[in-house]
Amino acid sequence: MSVIPSDMASERDLLSTEIVNRGIESSGPNAGSLTFSVRVRRRLPDFLQSVNLKYVKLGYHHLINNAIYLTTIPFLVVVFSAEVGSLSREELWKKLWFDARYDLATVLGFFGVFVFTLSVYFMSRPRSIYLIDFACFRPSEDLKVSKEQFIELARKSGKFDEPSLEFQTRILNSSGLGDETYIPKSVITSTENTATMKEGRAEASMVMFGALDELFEKTKVRPKDVGVLVVNCSIFNPTPSLSAMIINHYKMRGNILSYNLGGMGCSAGIIAVDLARDMLQANPNNYAVVVSTEMVGYNWYPGSDRSMLIPNCFFRMGCSAVLLSNRRRDYHRAKYRLEHIVRTHKGADDRSFRCVYQEEDEQRLKGLKISKELVEIGGDALKTNITTLGPLVLPFSEQLLFFATLVSRHLFKNGGSQPSLSSGKGPYIPDFKLAFECFCVHSASKTVLDELQRNLELSDENMEASRMTLHRFGNTSSSSIWYELAYMEAKEKVKRGDRVWQLAFGSGFKCNSIVWRSMRRVRKPSRNPWLDCIERYPVMN
Repeated sequence: MSVIPSDMASERDLLSTEIVNRGIESSGPNAGSLTFSVRVRRRLPDFLQSVNLKYVKLGYHHLINNAIYLTTIPFLVVVFSAEVGSLSREELWKKLWFDARYDLATVLGFFGVFVFTLSVYFMSRPRSIYLIDFACFRPSEDLKVSKEQFIELARKSGKFDEPSLEFQTRILNSSGLGDETYIPKSVITSTENTATMKEGRAEASMVMFGALDELFEKTKVRPKDVGVLVVNCSIFNPTPSLSAMIINHYKMRGNILSYNLGGMGCSAGIIAVDLARDMLQANPNNYAVVVSTEMVGYNWYPGSDRSMLIPNCFFRMGCSAVLLSNRRRDYHRAKYRLEHIVRTHKGADDRSFRCVYQEEDEQRLKGLKISKELVEIGGDALKTNITTLGPLVLPFSEQLLFFATLVSRHLFKNGGSQPSLSSGKGPYIPDFKLAFECFCVHSASKTVLDELQRNLELSDENMEASRMTLHRFGNTSSSSIWYELAYMEAKEKVKRGDRVWQLAFGSGFKCNSIVWRSMRRVRKPSRNPWLDCIERYPVMN
């Protein structure tokens, strides 16, 4: 009997097959016949089977640094309790009053050290970052298209041949998108090139100012009160920048700290929040606004390269605006407090770097090329990210079980072979449902969400916000995680003390996590992109 090498076996395990009914062939030698095709897909790797120990060490390093006070203070309390416990009430009173009365210098010295230590602790501790509120742009009804309308518009444009239209139809039917997503008017009505600076600026003005108008109205904060502005948009980066467009439109103050992040993909929204956090730590008593968006029309691909047609099928209009504050007086009106940000970058690997790549095709038409290895590469980045995040958020019991299993696998593996789940000796998979109550996973596609749910062992309820956002709004790039949180707020699912995990990944390749803690029970907002349709959700998708 021949033995299959372990690397070939593991490669085979990552592949899944699916028989697809392509209908009746309209032309060619098989015209009139029912045709089928076999689709081979690459699944996410079981990343918890191949956890790199150095990332676990990194997570525990963060944990130990933040837990130093928790280990020191109990020790001092135990020592003090032991000393006090050995004294009777009369002896304790004598030490506290009669002895101290004749040793005023000792009392004052002790009090001074106590005040100094307390001051150093509070002054050196990073300021809490609060999320006051956020807004998600809701496009007008005339920009809404169904999947069928999308294909008809593509056909009428004359830019796509029949095989390309059939390919986009198949992608849309399995995408997880519904029939109420939004695309720019330039794509709907124009047969000309939509990737122009004029159309890009028009779309940017619509989505950004729409989201910001709602944000300023909800929070009652004036644009001139904002001290930090961070805008992220991957594809469209004009001069002057998008952040300058916002400053000009709202006539913001001259000393505002503004930043414009470009080319950083669908995970750039978390990167923008991370930058805003750093700026707020360095500038006390300030507001920061983070705007996350993508210009769909500017990135519209009119060619026939199938790997570049995929973004056309998934990406839709959207924009989010978030107001952050480091002011202590905002504690009572804030919705969430920032707990953790963990960022992972796989750009040193060539495959990861090129898996989402903007370039020209053979006809010199610009588009975004999606690699077939995207799911595998995304799984590897996610593995690294959650391995670092785990020690920061998981209960101690979960950390202990996970770490013990991981160490035993590294110490007792047989001849370098990795145990499989089928052998019953696989690693203990941490239950992230014990760490978070709310999950906002970037709604990239139905396939990606399916694989993430399977590998992280999440429930349908955990993935509901991501799947419904994909169905209602499509892939809105870096703003998708905020449409998902808006869905949870509209459903009144966020309660006081709940931990919210926002997870996003994008070109580079990057995978980023951000963790919030709810400051109060969030009631259904008066302004929310889901309000007129929330009663219809969830839907079977």
